[in-house]
Amino acid sequence: MKKIAFVTGATSGIGEAIAKILAKDYSLIICGRRKEKLEKLAAELNSSTEVHTLSFDVSNATEVAESINSLPAEWQAISVLVNNAGNAHGRAPIHKGDLADWDAMIDSNLKGLLYVTRAISPGMVERKSGDIINIGSIAGKEVYPEGNVYCASKFGVDAATNGMRMDLNPYGIRVMGIHPGLVETEFSMVRFKGDESKSNDVYKGMTPLYALDIAEIVKFALERPAHVTMADITIFPTAQASSTIVNRQN
Repeated sequence: MKKIAFVTGATSGIGEAIAKILAKDYSLIICGRRKEKLEKLAAELNSSTEVHTLSFDVSNATEVAESINSLPAEWQAISVLVNNAGNAHGRAPIHKGDLADWDAMIDSNLKGLLYVTRAISPGMVERKSGDIINIGSIAGKEVYPEGNVYCASKFGVDAATNGMRMDLNPYGIRVMGIHPGLVETEFSMVRFKGDESKSNDVYKGMTPLYALDIAEIVKFALERPAHVTMADITIFPTAQASSTIVNRQN
């Protein structure tokens, strides 16, 4: 078996693209809540590599621990962890925010990332090797209007990434944060609760990043020599200059 990569949120978008691009070089543990999509992706990747699927909700600490502890012995030596799972839910000023949306974002974007890392990192520490890549967001670098709690969750991801790098430094473990700007995936459809018009407006008049663009950065970061850590990477589409400045051609 090849080295093992563990990818959360692999059922769509960036996570799916990462799984596909890593299939040549790694055996894969792909994770997500939607079993049918996991199985479909696994069937597609089986011709390239060995694949193990885990279906759980990253925001549920018990599910995370039980799922990862259930891995067969031959799948336990995880070399690469890509914490990709997460979502935005709603967009509103702080005084009108939906508490359920707030909980969903903090639970998946930040706590879920921590739960999965807590379950997998001890093995890396024991082996004194490993790579952890956390998929953050420009929202973890710059706050924008009506992004309050989503931004807070992603600022938390950035802080947690930096803290992980310090804590795991003595064990030779590389910890990297990748922070994309506008990427066209299911992200906006989830944020705007299925409103296709609002979702399309996010990318109107410009060429966004695509999931493959982020997957290629992940692959590049993992392929750097052992003495090189791509610690903190921000990626924009060329039309974007900041979280709020986008050159749209109408």
